[in-house]
Amino acid sequence: MAGKRVMQFNPKVFLATVGQGKSLRTYPIKEKIFLQGNAADAVFYVQEGQVKLSVLSHQGKEAVLSLLEPGDFLGEGCLAGQLVCMATATALKNCRLVRIEKQAMLEALHKDSTFCELFLTYLLSRNIRIQADLVDQLFNSSEKRLARILLLMAQFGKEGKSETIIAKISQEMLAEMIGTTRSRVSFFMNRFRKLGFLDYSGDGVHVHSSLLNIVLHD
Repeated sequence: MAGKRVMQFNPKVFLATVGQGKSLRTYPIKEKIFLQGNAADAVFYVQEGQVKLSVLSHQGKEAVLSLLEPGDFLGEGCLAGQLVCMATATALKNCRLVRIEKQAMLEALHKDSTFCELFLTYLLSRNIRIQADLVDQLFNSSEKRLARILLLMAQFGKEGKSETIIAKISQEMLAEMIGTTRSRVSFFMNRFRKLGFLDYSGDGVHVHSSLLNIVLHD
């Protein structure tokens, strides 16, 4: 019976239901969803669009932490006692998000085991990604880091397809994500293109699985 319930549970339908501490919100491109330092009192679920998480230092330097896609959560730190948002969330595309107040989220996690399992799986996957990002930052060259982030954005390995990286992901942002300069990103992108690892078209950058050679090469 429990297994059947998991199969029938549709998180998108559940999260799209407004009321009881949940609301559906839309954000146009570049609009701030929440700011670093705002009160942390809700969790957000990305239904559509793409969200950038970034932090700003006291010196005014921005660092991009991650790009969130449909199916991702953000703001979950409030569930662990975080009082203020540690990052700024910005819509990179037109976004539709479900805002779940902290208490409503806690009640849902306690009452619905399938939802709790979904959320726990997401947290574990995100933790693995953070650890991999740290190893990547510590031990790999900027060229390998760029190749890896492009493959991740292209969702390499998911359903055996190569997705399109939207052109709005600028080289400046890629540089912030991998910790290098825009000129280095431009150099590597041109090199990848000449080697046939990616190509440009009107709808963005198409990443080919052959780019994995850069990540695996010692």
